[in-house]
Amino acid sequence: MTTRTAQQAAQPAPPTPAAQPAPPTPAARTQTARTQTAQATQPAHGHGPRLPWAKLAPEVYKAMIALEVAAKKDLDPTLVELVKIRASQLNHCAFCLDMHVKDARAAGETEQRIYLLNAWEEAADFYSPKEQAALALTEAVTLLTEGFVPDAVYDRAAAHFDQAELAHLIAVITTINAWNRFGVSTRLAPGRA
Repeated sequence: MTTRTAQQAAQPAPPTPAAQPAPPTPAARTQTARTQTAQATQPAHGHGPRLPWAKLAPEVYKAMIALEVAAKKDLDPTLVELVKIRASQLNHCAFCLDMHVKDARAAGETEQRIYLLNAWEEAADFYSPKEQAALALTEAVTLLTEGFVPDAVYDRAAAHFDQAELAHLIAVITTINAWNRFGVSTRLAPGRA
């Protein structure tokens, strides 16, 4: 029997060599390939949609549709889609991102501006001062990191939108945040309505 010193006992024991596994059989390789293919087609989180909330609460869904229609009244459709995409990026709502990128394209938005939206401050030359003000307000309302919307952000938006437009812009931002929360909490899948 060998006695170990305190210093030796504090050090981990050297690893024992592992036995080499036998090479897989052709049947095992085929099964592994099938498993990997099946895993690749499943969502990364391993979950499907949780529940069809719109079918289970149709009165809420109808109220949300009515709120959305009222909120975007008299606002530029392209601006509305930029706001919806940016909020959906911040909220990690894949369903809403998929929908609003398609809607933005249909409204005439360019691919380049859609791609750069996640870094709009660094790509400011691609967005008008009015759009930049709306995007800054979108981020402030969506994140509420300070517990409130900073005066500088609000004032910047107020310099580009009249009071009625600003009220509608805030309503659009609030509405997309509600949609995002429905989408994320119920795990709505992109590409499926």
